[in-house]
Amino acid sequence: MDINEFSEIERAAGFGRSEMFRLGMALLFIIGIMLYSSTFSEGMPGGVMLVVAAMIGGYMAVNIGANDVANNVGPAVGSSALTLTGAIIIAAIFEAAGALVAGGEVVGTIKKGIIDPALIGDTDTFIWVMMAALLAGAVWLNIATVMGAPVSTTHSIVGGVLGAGIAAGGMEIANWGKVGQIAASWVISPMLGGIIAALFLYFIKRTITYRKDMTAAAIRIVPFLVALMVWAFSSYLILKGLKKIWKFDMIEALEMGLALAVVTYFAVRPLVKRAASRLPNEKASVNSLFTVPLICSAALLSFAHGANDVANAVGPLAAINEAVLHGAVAAKASIPLWVMLVGAIGIALGLGLYGPKLIRTVGSEITELDQSRAFCIAMAAAITVIIATQFGLPVSSTHIAVGAVFGVGFLREYLKTSHMKRLDEIKSHHHGADEQEVENYIRSFDQASIHEKGVMLSQLKSSAVESGLSKRERKDLKKIYRTELVKRAALLKIAAAWVITVPISGLLAGIFFFTIRGMML
Repeated sequence: MDINEFSEIERAAGFGRSEMFRLGMALLFIIGIMLYSSTFSEGMPGGVMLVVAAMIGGYMAVNIGANDVANNVGPAVGSSALTLTGAIIIAAIFEAAGALVAGGEVVGTIKKGIIDPALIGDTDTFIWVMMAALLAGAVWLNIATVMGAPVSTTHSIVGGVLGAGIAAGGMEIANWGKVGQIAASWVISPMLGGIIAALFLYFIKRTITYRKDMTAAAIRIVPFLVALMVWAFSSYLILKGLKKIWKFDMIEALEMGLALAVVTYFAVRPLVKRAASRLPNEKASVNSLFTVPLICSAALLSFAHGANDVANAVGPLAAINEAVLHGAVAAKASIPLWVMLVGAIGIALGLGLYGPKLIRTVGSEITELDQSRAFCIAMAAAITVIIATQFGLPVSSTHIAVGAVFGVGFLREYLKTSHMKRLDEIKSHHHGADEQEVENYIRSFDQASIHEKGVMLSQLKSSAVESGLSKRERKDLKKIYRTELVKRAALLKIAAAWVITVPISGLLAGIFFFTIRGMML
């Protein structure tokens, strides 16, 4: 056996050890939940079911951290604004803080009102439905994480509740209008996120990176963009992240956000001017100005996610706890501190153990990101949620963020294709000319402003009419060089995972419900 074979064995053993460590830590967390919950449920009617439900809730929380949190920090990592370790630390702290500080004291037990709990016969059946839904959502999230597909946690638990509810009460238990709205969000969420992110990126390109003096343009535009980010994120946080502490309507949230944005603009402007004046006039320098805003956005998105989506892990668990303690099926349930801790710690642990895979998928395996592109994705995530909240549209934060990544990538493809087409036009019009002359013209074209480029192209087109181009040459002018900057395999895999999330989690929940019922009867 040569030294290369030994190296292969060592690498395989190292991978196996890391996998065993992650699995061991997750199992220790689940065992810890079992031991803790058994201390106060011993002798209680239904206490065993509560212990089992608590373990499943912890498993769900770990999978939320492994899959869903990547959307908040992935673009920042992919653009090198944050290291992977730094992103995990920030996200873990702010996810847990959001869950514990702003997660609320009461949670809806039937997510999105998709089934009617009144049609569930008794408390035991309700507990079985919630356990099956929680387990199905967690299993599907686990499968999606292994596949490297970022999916919606909300849709996973919705599918679980729907499938288990139908298994328990028949088709009439489902609110099919709500189910239709959720299905519509498969299209609404990524489309809105992609369009808004692409618009922001195009605005940055037109106002900064396409200018001759990019540094001067950045001094004018970046403070405005940072202030706009503060307006969007503060409004987002007030509406979504803090909604269980203080209740504000849309107008109040926007007014408070605007006040903070105005203060931020005047505070940031001299800082940006001082930083930009020391930078060379190039795109990488302009991108570096977005680093701090990106770090802040990752932290704020994580806080809002922890406050808003922790219910996906603890909602069914809180419902089971309420049913065991009071023997009633409740549409709303109080959240004991221990239940909230299960959600908060589980999300942070799942992120640390299994989050890197999905963070890399979102941050670098769909399209190449820099700081300005990642900034646009973060802005799209906040603004899309605000728009959706105002119009009552059912959207998924996961679909928004991933859709924004695709939107940025497809805009880059379009701009790259357009640029290659223009270069083709230039080369076609200079057919037969000296090669150095063509290169000089292309160099001057690349350095020209947007207006100057338009003038140069117009002159070329007019000269083409005068020179009487042949049919073949005219055909060459229409030639488009297609450059793929978005990985189609990633697009198909993620889209397929989104479409099957509700059906698969529903099917799993139905199977788990009948299994649990069979074991208990």
